[in-house]
Amino acid sequence: MPMRHVLLAILTAILWGANFLAIHASLSQFPPFLLVALRFAIIAIPTILFVPRPQVRWRWLLGYGIGFGTLQFVFLYLGMALGFPTGLSSLVLQASAPFTVVLGALLLHERIGRRAAIGVGVAAVGLVVVGQSYGAAAPVGPFLLVLLGALGWALGNLASRKARTEQPLHLVLWMSIVPPIPMAALSLVFEGPDQIATAFSTSLTAAAAPAWWGLAYTVLLGTLAGSGIWVWLMARHPAGTVAPFSMLVPVVGIVTAWLVLGEQPGPGELAGGALIIAGVLWASRPARAALPTTDVASRTPHEALALESASTSTR
Repeated sequence: MPMRHVLLAILTAILWGANFLAIHASLSQFPPFLLVALRFAIIAIPTILFVPRPQVRWRWLLGYGIGFGTLQFVFLYLGMALGFPTGLSSLVLQASAPFTVVLGALLLHERIGRRAAIGVGVAAVGLVVVGQSYGAAAPVGPFLLVLLGALGWALGNLASRKARTEQPLHLVLWMSIVPPIPMAALSLVFEGPDQIATAFSTSLTAAAAPAWWGLAYTVLLGTLAGSGIWVWLMARHPAGTVAPFSMLVPVVGIVTAWLVLGEQPGPGELAGGALIIAGVLWASRPARAALPTTDVASRTPHEALALESASTSTR
């Protein structure tokens, strides 16, 4: 890649890594279910009005919205709201990569190549190490919730792959129409009208300003700018070239949470994180033969890992 494209990939990783700080700030004002509904409602309204719907089957659009937009963020936000560290959240969410490979084999009958199998195994060991290290000092429930968020992301990856759209950014935007209504309903049931009313009634104070800034960052920079740059890069380079830059996201997430929030992961969590990143990077190394590029723009970063598993199975 040209250096300016490399810098854009690094910029995207920085935007996505810092996004976890923005989520942390927003959760200080809004309960998690309500926050997910707000995040996607802000995107969904202009999308319906101004963005043409991608020509994909509704079931794949809905599947992407349920997996990537709803399940991923409801479990991520809930886990963080219950105390899972911001920096570690950015790391554990990378489990979506090996989950994508395994679910691709189970649900789409894709063969897992030797390299992908080794990478998934190493990443799985890393997750166990992180979970045991964190669970030794705190309840393991929030960790499992964030892990479920990664599983939701993986399910969304499979749906977006089946969609095979030539307008991937339109798919990302139209996915946002799915979460608001079910998340608003869940907020009413579990968080209750009183908590919702309190969140909004106190949201115009100076103390609530960081929450609004966090929400604005998540929508404008984390989602629109970050996804837009990433899709642009994926359309111009092989997925195996671009995808490894996503491994900078947990590095940025952990460092920014340490600098801003004072979160300092323990040795076990760092060791487990290193295993997760190493496993994903190993499994997503490009094959010796060139990967097909006909639909490269439609791949999410973690789908590159699954594509690698399919290509290595033929060697």
